[in-house]
Amino acid sequence: MSRLDVETIRKDFPLLARSVHGKPLVYLDSAATALQPRSVLAAMDRYYEMTHANVHRGVYATAEEATRLYEAARVAVGRFVGAPDPEREVVFTKNATEALNLVAQSWGRRNLAPGDRVLLTETEHHANLVPWLMLAEERGIVLEYLTIDGDGRLDLSDLDRKLDGVKLVGVAAMSNVLGTINPLARIAEAAHAAGALVVADGAQSVPHLPVDVKALGVDFLAFSGHKMLGPTGIGALWARAALLEAMPPFLGGGGMILDVRLDRFLPAEPPQRFEAGTPPIAEAVGLSAAVEYLQGVGMDAVRAHELELTAYALAAIDERLGDTCRVFGPPAGPDRGGVLSLDVQGVHPHDLAQVLDQFAVCVRPGHHCAKPLMRKLGVTATARASVGLYNDEHDVDVLIEGIAEASRLFA
Repeated sequence: MSRLDVETIRKDFPLLARSVHGKPLVYLDSAATALQPRSVLAAMDRYYEMTHANVHRGVYATAEEATRLYEAARVAVGRFVGAPDPEREVVFTKNATEALNLVAQSWGRRNLAPGDRVLLTETEHHANLVPWLMLAEERGIVLEYLTIDGDGRLDLSDLDRKLDGVKLVGVAAMSNVLGTINPLARIAEAAHAAGALVVADGAQSVPHLPVDVKALGVDFLAFSGHKMLGPTGIGALWARAALLEAMPPFLGGGGMILDVRLDRFLPAEPPQRFEAGTPPIAEAVGLSAAVEYLQGVGMDAVRAHELELTAYALAAIDERLGDTCRVFGPPAGPDRGGVLSLDVQGVHPHDLAQVLDQFAVCVRPGHHCAKPLMRKLGVTATARASVGLYNDEHDVDVLIEGIAEASRLFA
């Protein structure tokens, strides 16, 4: 496979032309939010300038055009993750968090009773933890957890025992702290054999590696547009059509009904059933353009590039910084994504991030919405660097230069 032409790709992202503190911007925060290429910005501008109208309502030309663009975006997003029936299986949401809440509040309320068990992992982002904690408080369901080993991989040695009697498994496709790519297909196969469904948080996987929901075998997959080169304010839930058809509405209002009377209502068919009110139309257009951009580059090529760059980063940190910088998660390899959570000896993550900012390096300090995992790792926070298709070895070199300077300042 040919290597990505990163120099050419970088020209597609206007923000990378900026200088900060007199230095070229080094953007290493794609796990938080990715940058947008010009094609995404242009698609949204074109919609606002030439089309802007509400969808599924008007019969005039631009309203019908808006509806076509919106529904075409649904199909594009669905095909991007291998949806067998994207017109019926893709629900647009505000983000992955709302998509996961939809599963908990709609499927969970309909199907989980007091004492029913849900199996999660101790690596979950709060988005795939707090909704289930809320339901546990409300309904008395029981939450149990898969643990991790010393390398940050899930301990699946007694998976069959832990699945016994479980109704649902919630698991991140890729950890936003450890970079661990979890074996979803194996987990899904075992879960289904035990009679459980699987909801996967794909916020970190969908933007960075090829994803096919049929091959993974999951029942629900949530992901966010802004992490996959699209705009903020839009995400998606893919779910098997039969599941969506059996789920009650998540929000009530216009657009999600077939009929309303003063004493009852009849909900629309999915996916409209779950899209109350005016949806994020321009954002859907932008997300469709982001999908087109990623497909043009090729997700196999994106994954190969990030795999190579992550291996370079891990090796360079070990060689140049040694024991002064710890990186959590598995070693470089096929189950490792480009998320580097750093613990630098003697330097608080927020101090490290501020020093790196002087080098124009963008990283994310904090607990990364994964407080239980931070406690498991024995830290309160990390400074997280994360790579995307527009990063190269020079970006990693500047990162390491900044870390070395922070160590010198705080030694």
